[in-house]
Amino acid sequence: MSSNDLYKGYRGEALDTLKNFDAPIWSDVEITTETGTFKGIILPRSETADPHHVVLKLRVGYNIGIAAKRIRSITISGRKEAHYKIPEKEFPYDPKKPNVKLLGTGGTIASRLDYRTGAVIPAFSPGELYGSVPELADICNLETEKLYGVFSENMGPEQWKGTAEAIAREIKKGAHGIVIGHGTDTMHHTAAILSFMVQNSPVPIVMVGSQRSSDRPSSDAALNLMHSVKTAAESDIAEVMVCMFGPTSDEYGLLHRGTRVRKMHSSYRSTFRTIGDIPIAMVGREFIKPLRQDYKRRRSDTDVILNAAFEEMVAIVYYYPNMRPDILDSLIDNNYKGIIIAGTGLGHVNKPLYPALKRAQEKNIAVYMTVQTLWGYVQMYVYDTGRDMMDLGVVPTANMLPEVAYMKLGWALGQTSDLEKVKEIMLTPIAGEITEREPSNGYLIFQGGVPEVEEFISKYRK
Repeated sequence: MSSNDLYKGYRGEALDTLKNFDAPIWSDVEITTETGTFKGIILPRSETADPHHVVLKLRVGYNIGIAAKRIRSITISGRKEAHYKIPEKEFPYDPKKPNVKLLGTGGTIASRLDYRTGAVIPAFSPGELYGSVPELADICNLETEKLYGVFSENMGPEQWKGTAEAIAREIKKGAHGIVIGHGTDTMHHTAAILSFMVQNSPVPIVMVGSQRSSDRPSSDAALNLMHSVKTAAESDIAEVMVCMFGPTSDEYGLLHRGTRVRKMHSSYRSTFRTIGDIPIAMVGREFIKPLRQDYKRRRSDTDVILNAAFEEMVAIVYYYPNMRPDILDSLIDNNYKGIIIAGTGLGHVNKPLYPALKRAQEKNIAVYMTVQTLWGYVQMYVYDTGRDMMDLGVVPTANMLPEVAYMKLGWALGQTSDLEKVKEIMLTPIAGEITEREPSNGYLIFQGGVPEVEEFISKYRK
C-alpha cells in the first residue's frame, strides 16, 4: 500500500505527526494530548481538509479533530479498515401492506454505522434499507429508485422536472404513497416547486432528509425515514409535505405543507418550520395526528395533474440598505424574464432602484415583491414607497415566502410570457402558498433570556 493510501487526505503537520508515530488511517489508537487521552479510530480526511488536525472516531460514535501540535503520543492496538458495503436482507413482501415508492435525489436518507470500523455506509436499496431500518417492513412494501446523486445545492430545473415526472409515473402505476429522499439545505425549494408541478395527487408525497449522519448517536436519519414512510403508507393527507423532527428531541416529527416550510437552523434536527401558518400534522412511530383539517384527502384513483414547466431566467434579490441599481440592471441586461424581490418591512426598496424598476417594466420583465421578514404580508398600499413601486410594475405577493415566490414565478413563466396570465397564476393560491390570515398562535419566537419564556422552558428542559 502506498504512503498516500496509508495517510489518505492528510498533509502538513498532521501528516508529519501520524508518520512520526507510524499511525496510518484505520489504526485503533489511544492518543495522548496536553489536555487528555482519547481512544478511537483514525479516519481518512478529504484532500482539501486543513493540515492541522487528526480526525478520530471515538468509541461513542462521534468524530473529533485533534490538533496535531497537541499530540504527545499515539499508541496503536490494532487496525479496523472500512468495507463500504451494507449486508442486505430481502425486504419482505406482504400483500396486506401498502406499497410505497422511495425516490432518491442524493440526500443520505438512511445509512448504517459499521461499528467495526467507524465508517458510515449509505443505504438505499430495499435490502440495504431493511438492514439499516428493519422497522420499515412493519409499515409497508418498499420499492426504491435512485433518480439522482447530487448534493441538494445542485438540484435545479432538470432534477425538479425529472422528480415531478417520476412522482406522476409512480402514482399512475398505483403507488400508495411517495417518499423523496433529499438533502436538507434546499429541500424547501424542491417541496415548493413539486407542489406546483404535481397537483391533485391522490396520495401523500413526502420529502425527507437528515440533519445528522448515522455515525452520530443523535442522528435523525432513521426516525425521519420511519415517520415519512408511515405518512406515505397510512396518512390520508394527499399533499406535498416535508417530514422532519418536530422538537429537538425524538418525540415526534412534523408534516409541513410544501409551500409554507423553510429550513431555519443550520444544524438543529428540528430545523424545518412552518412559516405564517401551522403544520399539517404530527407523526410518530405509532400515530399520525392532524393539527388542522383543511388538507387535501387521499383518494382511491390514480389521477394526477403533471405540469413540469420552469423558466430558468428568474432571479431572487434580497434588498439591503444602499443597494445600487446595477444589481437589477445586470439582470435586465442579461435577459432575465422574472425577478423576485424580498423587500424590507411591508415590501420596500430605496428610491435609487426606481429607474431600474422602470427599465424592467419597459422590457416586460415580471417583478414581484415579498417580505424578507418571512412572517407577515406585503402591504404596498400603506406608504408612498409601495404605491410608487406598484406604478413601476412591481406586484405584491401577499404572504408568499420569497423562495416559494421564486419557484412559482419560474413555473408560471415556464407556461406563458403573457404578464397578465403570469399575474393570474402568481396570485391564485394553488397549494397554500397564499393564506387569508396568519394563525393567532403562529408567530411564536422563544427569545432567550425573557423571564416567562425561561420559566416555561425550565419545565421541559431535561
